[in-house]
Amino acid sequence: MAKTLNLTNNLYEYLLSVSLREPEILFQLREETTRHPRANMQVAPEQGQFLAFLVQLIGAKKILELGVFTGYSSLSIALALPPDGKIVACDISEEFTSVASRYWQQAGVADKIDLRIAPATDTLETLLAQGQAETFDFAFIDADKENYYRYYELALQLIRPGGLIAIDNVLWSGRVTQLDIQDSTTTAIRDFNSKLSQDNRIDLSLIAIADGLTLARKRQKNID
Repeated sequence: MAKTLNLTNNLYEYLLSVSLREPEILFQLREETTRHPRANMQVAPEQGQFLAFLVQLIGAKKILELGVFTGYSSLSIALALPPDGKIVACDISEEFTSVASRYWQQAGVADKIDLRIAPATDTLETLLAQGQAETFDFAFIDADKENYYRYYELALQLIRPGGLIAIDNVLWSGRVTQLDIQDSTTTAIRDFNSKLSQDNRIDLSLIAIADGLTLARKRQKNID
């Protein structure tokens, strides 16, 4: 049976060598973040490029990001946006996002990014209260896993029909298949994956990139 390759280190390096087009500013941010105590929270470079590719593919201009950390994913996306593109970026850490803000400034995209330091649910509920339902084109969810389904439900209201939600870490280093692991984070991701597999409001694909990336396309009402 044909299936996705299990990448060896050599094959992964080859993949990067023939496909990664990483601007110098992104490389510098990635290098700085590797020295951060929580460097494992950063998206992989090929994943950042893939997110930017998706944004360009669907012609997205209005973006939601839940979980900024040091800003690699938001910078990747911002560099791919047209001049009038905007990102509402949600995080709770001023410390982590201070690194992100510095690189956004250096890259000349700070005016495209509206950083909200607050619980993401508060920000999303505020956007809905402001009448912004179905006005966003794309959302990237990469925040605390226990709240993934809540974030997804709010993002689904904010995304337009035909828009796309990308959710990171859905394979959770393979722990989702190890049923003897029952910590709250792992069980939350398992439950989240199971719920999305049955959600007829979306078209769904789980991509084996980095730590697993789910793509959920909001279906057109009464059309597809």
